Amino acid sequence: MYNFVCPLIVYGDNSLDYIAQIKGNKAFIVTDKNIVKLGLIKHVTDQLDAKKIKWEIFDEVEAEPSTDTIRKGGVAVGKYQPDWVIGVGGGSCMDAAKAVILLLARPELKPEELSINFDFNFREKARLMAIPTTSGTGSEASWAIVLTDTKDNYKIGLGTPEDMPDVAILDPVMVMGMPPQVTADTGMDVICQAIEAYISSWGTSLTAGPALIATRLALEYLPRAYKDGNDVDARREMMNAAMMGGLSGSNSMFGLGHGTGHALGAIFHIPHGRTVGLFLPYTLEYIINDSEEATTKIAEIARYCGLIAESDKECAKALIAKIRALAKEIKQPLSVKDCGIDKAKYEKEMPGLISRALNEIMTMTAPRVPGTEDLDKLFRYAYEGKSIDF
Repeated sequence: MYNFVCPLIVYGDNSLDYIAQIKGNKAFIVTDKNIVKLGLIKHVTDQLDAKKIKWEIFDEVEAEPSTDTIRKGGVAVGKYQPDWVIGVGGGSCMDAAKAVILLLARPELKPEELSINFDFNFREKARLMAIPTTSGTGSEASWAIVLTDTKDNYKIGLGTPEDMPDVAILDPVMVMGMPPQVTADTGMDVICQAIEAYISSWGTSLTAGPALIATRLALEYLPRAYKDGNDVDARREMMNAAMMGGLSGSNSMFGLGHGTGHALGAIFHIPHGRTVGLFLPYTLEYIINDSEEATTKIAEIARYCGLIAESDKECAKALIAKIRALAKEIKQPLSVKDCGIDKAKYEKEMPGLISRALNEIMTMTAPRVPGTEDLDKLFRYAYEGKSIDF
């Protein structure tokens, strides 16, 4: 038996007008200081004001939200007792909003305990809305929560299908100000999520469709959004692609690019989208060297995106080449070395990189699951920018 969990998705121009339809008296907005500084929150609070809904802002979310910050947010939301919790921002802010609303229902829990092991029933108190300001994680259509344990320098995968947002609002006005670097980082996350969701060992025919469309949209529109941040069509379609990638992945799971990328990002503090996008070509090479079934699936993606070759393997290789060419076009690193990481320091952290990747559930749902030896080689090849031949 499978479940496909999905929010109400409001998308397209003027989508924020949907807030005029919600019912309630108080909203608790979870965001970061930069979103407030940029004035993006005002698009939301103006709608709440017009509806005469009171609001409070919790803007302490970091780029990699920590368990300490979530604990603070849980205390604040408990005092405010809202009808709505609204996550406004990138994946970090939306993940934080999911965690905070779970703590509203179960304040006795620690942030690192927010998992399927507990029942929350938070909708007896409040509902959850997600409004992305980037086009990357698809957190607005995902129940996953990624927090950081700053004490042990570890990313923690949490969440329960119960914390899928009730409403996701995709209004292009919220992403028009994204700078090129953020556009590139988050856009590579879309591509990685969509492809890995499509080939995931937990994938189904229901999760395949959104993943396939998300990949084609991102490959087509990411270069446009990067080159011209005011290209409304490109921004709109990248929002749609990110949502579909998150929706597919949250109902199937991602893969080895995320398992290895999470490890690199946690230790060296590199943006999530940049690390998973970096590892995606290497991990796809690793997969097609062993799994004929996964190679066929990757070839299906390639053909859907207009990349034609005689054999499945050649099609799969064409898609990998396309990803690398796009990464180069939008000035993304093609190797770990390109991230400016010192080789000696990288070598020193190798045991930690391998350990983190081994313990990622996303590594376990890849079509080819590596052991310690293969992960060691994979991390070393990726550092040098060497194609995977094993």
